[in-house]
Amino acid sequence: MHDYIYLDRLIAQALEEDLGSGDITTSSVVPPDTMISGQFTLKKGGVVCGLAVAQRVFTFLDPDIRFTPKCKDGDRLNAGSVIAEISGCATGILSGERLALNFLQRLSGIATKTESLVSQVAGTGTMIADTRKTTPGLRVLEKYAVRMGGGRNHRMNLADGVLIKDNHIRAAGGIAAAIEAARNKAPQTLKIEVEVESIREVEEALNAGADIIMLDNMSSELMEEAVKLINGRALTEASGNMDNRDLREVANTGVDMISLGALTHSVSALDISLRFDKPKN
Repeated sequence: MHDYIYLDRLIAQALEEDLGSGDITTSSVVPPDTMISGQFTLKKGGVVCGLAVAQRVFTFLDPDIRFTPKCKDGDRLNAGSVIAEISGCATGILSGERLALNFLQRLSGIATKTESLVSQVAGTGTMIADTRKTTPGLRVLEKYAVRMGGGRNHRMNLADGVLIKDNHIRAAGGIAAAIEAARNKAPQTLKIEVEVESIREVEEALNAGADIIMLDNMSSELMEEAVKLINGRALTEASGNMDNRDLREVANTGVDMISLGALTHSVSALDISLRFDKPKN
């Protein structure tokens, strides 16, 4: 139920933005009782994601529209593959076409990008994870797309865990002071993660009892040294411009996780089209 409430609120807002006072083109040129059918087709191969969201867009506009997925979220398909078929009143389909494609293309792009990066570290035991660098309002969907691509989710929001970064450390008066304050005030069920930039800071975080240590913008050599020093006493996460790094090399340092904001903040949409069938005489 919560998922539908979230989706309906999101779709209603997006439709308000896109439709304005109404779809003047469709209402002007298409008779209101026109029935059409068509197919959603991949113009480029990739991992499909967002089918249920696209379906909800159309049923939100017209519950009689039939949207039939021909695959499932997480499937990798080649260019030219039909991922869904649609039929019903032209008015609702044309009015929802752009929004449905926007969701499908962005979420499929995220899933495809994630799958590509996951494949780079296959067999190493290192996980690929997202960050909070998501499109405002779309975080739940974008993090779902990461999972469909084989990645892991980092925090969904600021209440999900303690992540002490450089500015927190400066404001708190140091790593040890920040961790001690978090232990005293944060719920005991939450993990405490600390961002570090040097071996000295790794040692300080370990001594203060950090559960997860984020190795920020470190060279592969320094990360490997840090992982050996930590020696399983905390989980390790590599972060900081990882999209420009050799992820296999980073994974081979032994880190447990690589987090990348690029999974969601600058991903390319997967090209998908909706083409209508020719009217039958």
